[in-house]
Amino acid sequence: MKKFFLLSVLFLLSLSTFAQKWSVDKSHAKVGFTVTHLMLSEVDGNFKSFDASITSSKQDFSDAVFELTINAASVDTDNDKRDEHLKSADFFDIAKYPQITFKSTSVKQVEGKKYKVNGNLTMHGVTKPVTLDLILNGIGKNMKTQKPIAGFKVNGTINRTDFGVGKAPAAIVSEEVEIKANGEFGQE
Repeated sequence: MKKFFLLSVLFLLSLSTFAQKWSVDKSHAKVGFTVTHLMLSEVDGNFKSFDASITSSKQDFSDAVFELTINAASVDTDNDKRDEHLKSADFFDIAKYPQITFKSTSVKQVEGKKYKVNGNLTMHGVTKPVTLDLILNGIGKNMKTQKPIAGFKVNGTINRTDFGVGKAPAAIVSEEVEIKANGEFGQE
């Protein structure tokens, strides 16, 4: 009985040791979005300050937990006046809600390197479940550290009004916001 208990404990401990942490290489990553203005043209933006990590024990990342934290004040649309408006209480209200976060709850391989990632997005003080499309671009080795690296691309669409973001009507700024992110992650 003691041997069975000891083996069980060792097995459970070994499972936790196989979980690997991956950190984003910010110089090879971007978190962006696209909205439609006046139902005519697309306006792109991104966030200059963010952090992301992955925890996974499987090489195909099918058990991965993706976490992302964005500094909402770092929004950048290449237009200072628009960026200041986005930071105001009319949109992100960064004084009250300085961060946007995402944490995955499940990852499902759809086909090949394509996955569906379900998770909770918190923005403007509201947390909602979202589903994103994820592509595993590939796995390689960092030339300097010789540690594993992996590249991902994420796309999805959210409704900004579900999160209470933006008082502008849909005829001015679309309610649908396309999320676009990509990144290179290195194993710690």
